[in-house]
Amino acid sequence: MAVRGGVWDWVIEHTMSAQVKNREPYLWATELSSSLNSAGVDLPSMELAHLLVSHICFDNHVPITVVPNRKLHPAAFRLYMELVKRHAFSFSALINSQNYNMIMKSIDDVVHLSQIFGVQLCEPGILLVEFVFSIVWQLLDASLDDEGLLEISLEKNSRWLSRMQDMEIDGNENFSEKRNEHHEGLHKVNTTMAIELIEEFFKNKVTSSILYLARQNMPSHWGGFIERLQLLVVHSTALRNSKHISPDAFLQLTSDTHRVLSREGKTISHHDSQASMFSGSLKSSVGQCHGASHSAVWLPIDLFLEDTMDGSLVTTTSAVENLISLVKALQAVNHTTWHDTFLGLWIAALRLVQRVRTCVNLIKELWERNTSEGLMPRLDTSLSMLLSITTLVVTNLIEEEESAWIDKTQQSPVNQRNEKQGKRQKGLITSLQLLGDYEGLLTPPQSVSSVANQAAAKATMFISGLTVRSGYSMSINDMPVNCSGNLRHLIVEAFIARNMLDTSAYLWPGYVNARASQVPRGVPSQTTGWSSLMNGSPLTPSMINILVSTPASRCHIGDGCDGSLPEVEKIYEIAVNGSGDEKISAAAILCGASLVRGWNIQEHTILFIIKLLSPPVPADYSGSESHLIDYAPLLNVLLVGISSVDCVQILSLHGLVPILAGALMPICEAFGSAVPKVSWTLPTGEELSCHAVFSNAFTLLLRLWRFDHSPVDHVLGDIPPVGSHLSPEYLLLVRNSLLASLGTSTRSQLKRRRYSKILSLSVEPIFMDSFPKLKLWHRQHLECIASTFSGLVHETLVHQIVDALLNLMFKRINRGVQPSTSTSESSLSFGPGAEDVQARLKIPAWDILEATPFALDAALIACAHGRLSPRELATGLKDLADFLPASLATIVSYFSAEVTRGVWKPAAMNGTDWPSPAANLSSVEQQIKKILAATGVDVPSLSVGGTLATLPLPLAALVSLTITYKLDKMSERFLTLIGPALNALAAGCWPCMPIIAALWAQKVKRWSDHLVFSASRTVFHHNSDAVVQLLKSCFTSALGLSTSHISSNGGVGALLGHGFGPHFSGGISPVAPGILYLRMHRSVRDVMFMAEEILSLLMHSVRDIASSALPRGAMEKLKKSKHGLRYGEVSLAAAMTRVKLAASLGASLVWITGGLSLVQSLINETLPSWFISVHGSEQEGGESGGMVAMLRGFALAYFAMFCGIFAWGVDSELAASKKRPKVLRTHLEYLASALEGKISLGCDWATAWAYASGFVSLMVACTPKWVLEVDVDVLKRVSKGLRQWNEEELAVALLGLGGVGTMGAAAELIIETRF
Repeated sequence: MAVRGGVWDWVIEHTMSAQVKNREPYLWATELSSSLNSAGVDLPSMELAHLLVSHICFDNHVPITVVPNRKLHPAAFRLYMELVKRHAFSFSALINSQNYNMIMKSIDDVVHLSQIFGVQLCEPGILLVEFVFSIVWQLLDASLDDEGLLEISLEKNSRWLSRMQDMEIDGNENFSEKRNEHHEGLHKVNTTMAIELIEEFFKNKVTSSILYLARQNMPSHWGGFIERLQLLVVHSTALRNSKHISPDAFLQLTSDTHRVLSREGKTISHHDSQASMFSGSLKSSVGQCHGASHSAVWLPIDLFLEDTMDGSLVTTTSAVENLISLVKALQAVNHTTWHDTFLGLWIAALRLVQRVRTCVNLIKELWERNTSEGLMPRLDTSLSMLLSITTLVVTNLIEEEESAWIDKTQQSPVNQRNEKQGKRQKGLITSLQLLGDYEGLLTPPQSVSSVANQAAAKATMFISGLTVRSGYSMSINDMPVNCSGNLRHLIVEAFIARNMLDTSAYLWPGYVNARASQVPRGVPSQTTGWSSLMNGSPLTPSMINILVSTPASRCHIGDGCDGSLPEVEKIYEIAVNGSGDEKISAAAILCGASLVRGWNIQEHTILFIIKLLSPPVPADYSGSESHLIDYAPLLNVLLVGISSVDCVQILSLHGLVPILAGALMPICEAFGSAVPKVSWTLPTGEELSCHAVFSNAFTLLLRLWRFDHSPVDHVLGDIPPVGSHLSPEYLLLVRNSLLASLGTSTRSQLKRRRYSKILSLSVEPIFMDSFPKLKLWHRQHLECIASTFSGLVHETLVHQIVDALLNLMFKRINRGVQPSTSTSESSLSFGPGAEDVQARLKIPAWDILEATPFALDAALIACAHGRLSPRELATGLKDLADFLPASLATIVSYFSAEVTRGVWKPAAMNGTDWPSPAANLSSVEQQIKKILAATGVDVPSLSVGGTLATLPLPLAALVSLTITYKLDKMSERFLTLIGPALNALAAGCWPCMPIIAALWAQKVKRWSDHLVFSASRTVFHHNSDAVVQLLKSCFTSALGLSTSHISSNGGVGALLGHGFGPHFSGGISPVAPGILYLRMHRSVRDVMFMAEEILSLLMHSVRDIASSALPRGAMEKLKKSKHGLRYGEVSLAAAMTRVKLAASLGASLVWITGGLSLVQSLINETLPSWFISVHGSEQEGGESGGMVAMLRGFALAYFAMFCGIFAWGVDSELAASKKRPKVLRTHLEYLASALEGKISLGCDWATAWAYASGFVSLMVACTPKWVLEVDVDVLKRVSKGLRQWNEEELAVALLGLGGVGTMGAAAELIIETRF
C-alpha cells in the first residue's frame, strides 16, 4: 500500500506540474501511462479514475467537471478528449475485468445514467451503452454551445452542461484576468476536435454498433440527439472548416439510415465462399420484379386472390385486411421497394381478372343466356377485387404511413416530415406509371370496355383543355379517335376518387393515346341520370332504370370523381325520408350497379344498405309488434337486392358479413314471430307477406355461416380451420369486436375521414339472447344433426302444425302419410276433403320451422315403405319450400343428418322410381378422369361399376327436389342455399357426386362442364394418393420441374393457368393444378396429412432443383476454378430463386389449407419432428449431397418464415398476432436446444445449420418486431448457440433487436467480437 500511495502522490505531482508548464496533454498521458505500467498498475484503473476526477483540475482546491467547464479549463477539456480518444474505443479489458460491474455502477452513481435515460435495468452492459451515448451527446452539446447554436435547438439547454453557469459565477472575474490568446486558440481547436471525435464514434465499428443499440432501444432520446446533430450539420462553422470531413459526409455517417447492425440483403449469413453465393443469389432473385422472377416473388398473392374467388367461401374477415398483411409480409421478406410491391399487387389482381375474362369469353353463350346463374367464376367479383379491394389495400397502407408520421410528430417535434409524399405514396405513382408496360394484362373485359373508354376520354379532354358542362356523358360517336381505355385507366380513376391521386396523372407519358386535335369541339349538352338527380329531378321510371343500371361512382366526362359519394348519400336520404314508392325505388338503386360495379364507393354503398336494414324505432310508434314490420316492402327490396352470388361475395370481401348478420337477425326474429295476417302490394303488383320477408332474410343469414357443412364434419370434429364452421353466436362476437375496435387512433381517424358524415352505425353489442326464436331454432338444428328425433307428442300444437304441413305437401294424393308420434300410431289421411291448409298455417314462421323436421321424417318414412312415390315426395317437398322458402334450411339440415346416419336403404336411380343418370354417367366419369389426368393425377378406377347407380334415400330426395326448380332469378337465391350443402353432402360418399352431376347435366346441358369439374373435386375427399399427386403437380408446374405441357415453363401461368373452360377439341379443356387444388382443399378433412405431404414435397423439390441447377461434379469444378466464387453463380442464383419459390408455394398452400391453427401446429410440432427424424434421402453423400442438404435448410427457413408471416403478419395489426409470442418462444427454445447440442438431430448437419442461421437471419432482417416479443433469456440462449456455430455477426444482430433487456448482452458481444 505504501508503494501504491507513492504512485498516486507522484500522479498528482506530475499532473500539477504539467498544468503549470502547459505541457501537451498527449505527452502527459503517455508519460503517465508508462509510469503506471512500470509500477504494475493495470489500466483502466478505478483508483486512477477516482484520483483524476477528484484532483486533476483544481482551481483553489475546488473540484470541477470537465465538459461543463471546458471554457474555463480548455486544457483539461483537451486532456479529457485525448483520454476519450485513447480509451473509449476499446472496452475489451473493461468487460473482462473483475471490477466490471463495480466500475459501471460507480459511473452510474456519479453520472446518473439510469435516471437520465429512464432505464430501470442497471446491468453493466446497458450502462455501458448509456455511457458511450452520453459521451457523444456531451461532445455534441459542447460543440453546439461553443458556437452559440444551443440556443436555437428545441430544448435550448443541455442536461450535460447544466453545472456550467454555477461554476462560472464565482470564477468570471478571475477568468477574465487569466484569459489569454493561448486559451482562446485551444478553445477553438477543442471545438473542432470534439466534432471530429463524434465522427470517430460513428466511424468506429464497435462504438457505432453500440450507438445503434442506443438508437434502437432509446428512440425518444435518440430523436433529440439527432435533432441537435442536424443542427450542427446545418449551422456549424467548425464542421464546414474541417479538413477531415464535410457536413454532408458527417450527416450521412450519423443518419438513421446508416444501420451498422442492419442485415438487409443478408437474410442468409455464411462463413464460406460456397454459402456466400447463396446470399448473392438471394439478393438477385429479390431485386427483380418482372418476368419469371416476378412470379416467384408475388405468387402467394396470386394464390390468395384465386382462393378468395371461391364462391362457396364466405368469411368474417376482410380481404382488405388480409391482403394488407400479406403485402407487408412479402415486401419485408423480399426487401422490395414499395413501387415494386404495388406493381406486384396490380399484376396479381390483373392476372385474376384475365383468368376470369378468358373463362367468360369461352362460355359466352352461357353468360348471355342467363347472367344470374351463379355457377362460374364471377367477373363482377374479380373486378371488385381489382378496382375496390386492392385500391383500398394501397389506400390503407398509405394512410398507415401517414398516421405513423403524425404520431411521430406529436411525440417529438423533431420528427418533422420534409417531403409532401411518403415512400408508399411515391411507390403508388411509380407503380401505376410502370403498369402501362403490361398491355397484355390491361385489356378490359367486354362488359366494362365502355367504362374504360370513358375514363381515357376524360383524361384526353382534360389534357386538351376542353371544358364540358358538369354531368355530360360522352357517347361512342363523340369519343376522340383512337381513344381506347384499359384497366389502368380504371385503377387511376379509382385512386383519384379516393383522393390518393390528382388529375396530374393524366399527364403521365403514354397515359392517353388520342391527340388534342382529335377531340371533338362541338360537344353537345347531354345530362346523365345521376346528374339529373343531383339537379333536383324527381325519380321517374326511366330515371330509376338508369340509376339502377349505372353506378354512381362512374366518372362522367367533365365531372370530378368526388361527386359519387354525394350521389349515393342523396339516394340514401330518399330511402330514409321519401314516400313509400320512393323508398322502394331508392333501395333498388342502392342494390343495383352502384353496389356491384360502384368500385370507388362500394364499401359506402354496403354500409348504407346495412343501415337501411336497421331502421330506428319511430318516436311515435306504439304498436305491440316490432316496428320493423312496417318497413316490410323496403326491407324486402334490400334483402332480395343483396342476395345474388356476387353481392354476398363482395360483402365477404369487404369483411362486412358480421355487420350484415347483426342487421339480419332482428329482421328474422321479428318477421318469423309475426302472424301473416297482413300483406303488402308492391309496385309490381306482387303480394308480400311476413313469411316472404322472413324467408329472404333467413336464407340470406344462413349463407353467412357454414350452414352447408356435412353433419359428418361435426361428428368427426375435423372441420378445416380455414373458413371454419361459423355460428350465429360467432358472427355476433365478431360483429361486436369489429365495432368496438373503431378507436380514436390516428389511423382510425384517417380511415373514418373517408366515410360519409351522414352515416352512423350503432356500436352497441348484440347477443343471441336478444333473439330467443332464432336461438331456439339453432339449438334444434344442432339437435337434428347430433341425434334422431325422440318422437312427436300427440295433440300438441307442434303435432297440429305437422298435420297441416303434411296436408299442404300431399293434398293431391289420397294415401296416408303417418307422422312418428309417441302416443299414437294411427294413419293420418289427407285428400281433397281436408280442411283449408292455408288458413291453418297462418302462424309464425318459427312455429312452422319447429314442426318441419317431423313432417319431413313422416314423409321420408312413407316413401321408404312405399306409401309415397319418389315423384310425390319431391313434389311435396317443393310445395313446402314454395309455401315457406325458409323451410329449405330445415329440409337441408334434416336430409343431411339422415344421410350421415346411414339407416336408410339406397334408392335405385333406375329412371322409373327415381331419375336415372345412365344416359351420361359414363361420359361424366370419363371427363372426370381426363381432368385429373391433365393435372397429373392418376386414379385407377372411377367407374360406378356395372351395377345400377344408387343414392342414399335422403340424398336422392334432396337431389330430386333441386331438379324441380326452374332456372330463374327467383330460384337462384334458394339454389345457392341448397347447392353448397348438396355438394358437401355428396362429397362424403362416392360415387354420389358423379351421379348428381350426371342428373343435373341432363337438366341443364350447358352446366355440364361445371358439374363435371365439381364432381372431380370429390375424388380427393376419398383418395389420399390423389391429394399427394395433385400437390406434387402443383410443385412441379410452379417450379418448371416437369416435362409435361402444363408446367414446362413454371411460374404462375403453369400453376393457375386460365381457370377452366368448356369443351375443347372434343373434351373439357385442361384445368391447371393450382385451380383444382384451390377448389378442392376444403373437402379434405385431414389437414395435418396435407401439411406433412407439403413439407415432404418441398424437400423432394429442393433435391430436384439442386440436380437441375448444379449437375454432379460441378462443385468439384468450383473448387478447382481460379475464380471459384463466380463459377456456377448463375446456376446457384437460379437454384436459390426456385428454392424460395418452392418455400413460398408450400407455405401458401399450408396457410390456405389450414389457416392459423395448421401453421402453428406445423411450426411447433411438424418441423421439430422432421428435424429429429432420420431421412433416407439425406444420405446422398458427395458434394451434391452437401449442396442438397444446405439448400434444404434454407428452404425450410423460408418455409417456416413464410408460414409465420402469412398467419401472423410482420406486425401486430392482425388479431392472430396475439398468438405469435407463445409459438415463437416454443420454437426458438427448441432451436436453442438444438444449437446447444441438447437435441439429437436426424437430419444432415448442413441442413440444421442452414435452417437455424437462415430462420434467425430472416427474423432479424424481415420481422424485427417478432424479436421484441421473445423472452430475453431465450434470445440469449439462441445467440449463444449461434456463436458456438461461428455465427457471431448474426448473434449480435439478434440481441441488438431484443430491446433493452438484451441491449447490454449485445454491446458486450459487439466488444468481444469487434463487430
